[in-house]
Amino acid sequence: MAYGPPPSQGQGQPGQAPWQQPGNLWQQQQPPGAPPPGPAPGPGPQQPPGRPPRTRPMPGHYGPVADDERTWSLMAYVGQFLVGAIAPAIVYLGKPRSAFARRHAAQGLNMGLAALAVWIVGGLLSLAVEVLIWVPLVFTAVVMFFLVYAGRAANRGEFRRVPVPVAWPLIKK
Repeated sequence: MAYGPPPSQGQGQPGQAPWQQPGNLWQQQQPPGAPPPGPAPGPGPQQPPGRPPRTRPMPGHYGPVADDERTWSLMAYVGQFLVGAIAPAIVYLGKPRSAFARRHAAQGLNMGLAALAVWIVGGLLSLAVEVLIWVPLVFTAVVMFFLVYAGRAANRGEFRRVPVPVAWPLIKK
């Protein structure tokens, strides 16, 4: 028993796949005498022979990033859910040669230190005014959102800047 679509009547040759038959949408027919599809002939951007094409690096992009660097960068953010500001400090000190991992670790460490400072000050102020206990709780929710936001970018090999109110610029990148 043969599986597949039934053969079409009057088109193509027997045993020919449907996408290889003439007149199919997957295979566009060119009228006789038409130039072959492809780049238009004529003058294009001129490059000197033997030189690679000029490209501008994207801002915040480090080129190809190794899997090891992406893992360390991701741990600078995800580790904060377990051990707080210690995780990005380990990444910051453990991978000093990788600019990609160091930049993510510095941003993660800035977020962790900001959260720690808000909890200390908010906790002390909430002793005087009980309503202020919500400030560190809301700040922690915002920090968690941006930890996931920046962690996803780090896992893709990119860098996403976190707003300054969330990641105070205490540690230089």
